[in-house]
Amino acid sequence: IAAIVSGDVTVHEFNAPKLQIFFPAKTGRKLQSFTWFSQAENIHCQHGLYFQDGQRRVDYVLTYPVKNRGIHSRGEHPRHHQAQRPKDSSSLPSSPVADVELGCLGETFNGQEDHKAFRREEFEGKLRDTGLELEKDEDTKIPGVGFVKIHAPWTILCREAEFMKLKMPTKRVYEVKQSTGVMEKISSLVSKVLEPLHPHVEEHQPKNIKHLSHTFSREKQHLFDLSDKDYFFDSKTRSSIVSSTGSCLHCGDINEESAESNDRKLLYEEWANYSVFYKYQPIGLVRKYFGEKIGLYFAWLGLYTQMLIPASLVGVIVFLYGCATVDDNIPSMEICHPRNNITMCPLCDRVCSYWKLSTACGTARASHLFDNPATVFFSIFMALWAAMFMEHWKRRQMRLNYEWDLTGFEDEEDHPRAEYEFRVMQKSLSKDQKSQHKVITCRSVLNYQDRLPAYMTNIVMMLLMIGVTFAIVFGVILYRISTKAALHMSSNPTTRNHVQLTVKTTAAIINLVVILILDEVYGAVARWLTVLEVPKTDKSFEERLIFKTFILKFFNAFTPIIYIAFFRGRLVGRPGSYLYVFESYRMEECAHGGCLMELCIQLSITMLGKQLIQNNLFEIGIPKLKKLIRYIRSKQGAFQEEERQKKLQRYEADHFLEPFAGLTPEYMEMIIQFGFVTLFVASFPLAPLFALLNNIIEIRLDAKKFVTELRRPVAARAKDIGIWYNILRGVAKVAVIINAFVISFTSDFIPRMVYQYMYSPDGSMHGFVNHTLSYFNVSHFQEGKETMDPLQLGYPVEICRYKDYREPPWSTTPYEISKEFWAVLAVRLAFVIVFQNVVMLMSDVVDWLIPDIPKDISLQIHKEKILLVDLFMKEEQGKVHILESRTSAVGKENCSSGNNNNSTMAHQRSGLHTNSTNSF
Repeated sequence: IAAIVSGDVTVHEFNAPKLQIFFPAKTGRKLQSFTWFSQAENIHCQHGLYFQDGQRRVDYVLTYPVKNRGIHSRGEHPRHHQAQRPKDSSSLPSSPVADVELGCLGETFNGQEDHKAFRREEFEGKLRDTGLELEKDEDTKIPGVGFVKIHAPWTILCREAEFMKLKMPTKRVYEVKQSTGVMEKISSLVSKVLEPLHPHVEEHQPKNIKHLSHTFSREKQHLFDLSDKDYFFDSKTRSSIVSSTGSCLHCGDINEESAESNDRKLLYEEWANYSVFYKYQPIGLVRKYFGEKIGLYFAWLGLYTQMLIPASLVGVIVFLYGCATVDDNIPSMEICHPRNNITMCPLCDRVCSYWKLSTACGTARASHLFDNPATVFFSIFMALWAAMFMEHWKRRQMRLNYEWDLTGFEDEEDHPRAEYEFRVMQKSLSKDQKSQHKVITCRSVLNYQDRLPAYMTNIVMMLLMIGVTFAIVFGVILYRISTKAALHMSSNPTTRNHVQLTVKTTAAIINLVVILILDEVYGAVARWLTVLEVPKTDKSFEERLIFKTFILKFFNAFTPIIYIAFFRGRLVGRPGSYLYVFESYRMEECAHGGCLMELCIQLSITMLGKQLIQNNLFEIGIPKLKKLIRYIRSKQGAFQEEERQKKLQRYEADHFLEPFAGLTPEYMEMIIQFGFVTLFVASFPLAPLFALLNNIIEIRLDAKKFVTELRRPVAARAKDIGIWYNILRGVAKVAVIINAFVISFTSDFIPRMVYQYMYSPDGSMHGFVNHTLSYFNVSHFQEGKETMDPLQLGYPVEICRYKDYREPPWSTTPYEISKEFWAVLAVRLAFVIVFQNVVMLMSDVVDWLIPDIPKDISLQIHKEKILLVDLFMKEEQGKVHILESRTSAVGKENCSSGNNNNSTMAHQRSGLHTNSTNSF
């Protein structure tokens, strides 16, 4: 401190409790780091994120159950003093340590716990053999739980970083030149405007300065900035190195917890906080703390949410257009006209009676909000939006790869899973027994024949689960039919007037509940089927699990919606010849406004219900409930009050958190939501708005869950989002086809267009409603199917109307399909073909026009390659120069020694000559 005050040294960086001081060259010392702690912090270092010596950092923590011994008090635990072996004891027999692990001498354990303790000691011994340093701590505030702290020395970090091919920053820094011109000025202006939306996360270096990165090598350590070895590898890298070192040892049933870092509080304040919902995410800090794989997920989720903003705006405009033009819609005006005297046929047998078309006024007006010409434009817009989103994400992903030094990164070769190796060993043993050989062949693999029973089981079970979904949808259909008939028999006029709304809403809620239940069942079934297949690697296991889960959950979520959109009202028949199920349930019809309104109700309830209940309530509620159960089971609640008030260490508190279960549930809910947004957007233009509102909450909810509710996962490197991108592309392609069919067959867009340009006398929509209604003679009803109250309207009915294109009863071919039906069908099919080809062509054009790699990133990558070549050339030149200098120095020494030898020999010869002369 006196040297700082006197000005002899310069403070390079002050980040309490760390102080970096730069000593001038005359002192012979360069950049040095000092760390100081208060008394309380020293205790924390000794028992928290450091070993007992207060020097070695804790890079990883393992937890394991400890048997309550009941002999020693908590303060007299003998285990703590013998926790750490001498460094030269890794090769010693493990039996004495195993005795300590098993408890006091003479204490008996059952065979299972004895086996677990032996396996744990064996595993810890193997960890020590790899060079890791361990320290056990069973004297914790959590009864029945012990902890093993793991520290990776510098040599181990360097060795594993080289094996893992980690790219680390070198000493060489360069300036990232910004483009100049009008676009750069606009970008700079936008950045200044959006400055308040950026999180308050300090950058360690200017944005235009970047370290040149290179794959770490122990032979080239001089290229890297090793002035502070303690922080050269950050905490997530150190924990991932420890995890990769021990992953091949098959640790078995050992819970893992990574060590804590100082970024956690900053993440909570600037990311996992609902008050900062309007700000951008600190993706760089998320990647630094959780690793690239989780960082990519939140980057993708953030971009998806941003892209929903324009889609939401256009969807709201389309909805407002429907609201503004509803009073000018001629078909709905004709239906709602008070003088409309069109009598409709009964909607069900016996209990239903004739009804006036004007009573469907509300449904017709509401249908126009979602069934208008603007929805066609919106469907095309959303198809292009999906293509733009895909291209934008590829560019964003490439930029992150550059910023995170992942360019050139290739996925590491996964080790075979333990289950796969076990099956291979079983197969080898079986072959060995049959051939009576004593040597087990290690080259055995599981071929197609070995997996054939599992594949057949997968196919049968997948079809069975999809069949269960269809059966449940069919059951809901029967519910609607029977409930509608029962409500029509009610004596309450209010109930009879709201039959349609009541049946639609309750059926949608039932579908939602069933979907939520089956989602959990299908997730468990998909995992069980994947386990049966015994995939070789973890990556293969994850991809197969994702594919099965997606297929089952996709059918579960969208089967009821697909039925309403494409099948309901088309398998009905006609009055006098209806189609029946089980000879008593008449198939349900669509309302006069079409099935689009009911499709909208089903879609909105399912989407909002899944987002509110499954994605939000379950996500935050279930981890908290599991945390409470784990807290109670640990007997923490039985502590005395003063014991409960003691502050737990970070890793002790994290023990009560839920283990990280992977990103599959997070991606899955967003992919299903993406399906709701794109697949049936023609029937529900407000879907992007609801998705946007949900995702704004979802980002902070997921962030809070990762920071406060889950144990910190082991950092995993990844350069893309994997199979999820292919699933997104598949959903986007299917969305084009489905929206084409929704517009063509579900909505009245094509029938209106055909009438206006082919059958309308004046080219307007006047008379469209009458054109779409056919005639039926009520005397042609089947016996026992006619209404029980034919005079409900106050007069006898001879002719009723129904929605279909059929010949009237007085024609030569009564009730036959009319030519108008074939005209509409031809236009519908033509529209589907044209719509698909045009929209997909436009999507391909967007894909072709937008390059996958941003131009500035491409230039920077090329520049980095040149700088790396220059760096290595200078290194080689330096080596050659040093070698030449040494060679030259050796040559001069040889020359000087040669001259000395020559002069000595000449002197000796002259002396000899003199002596000889004198002798003579």
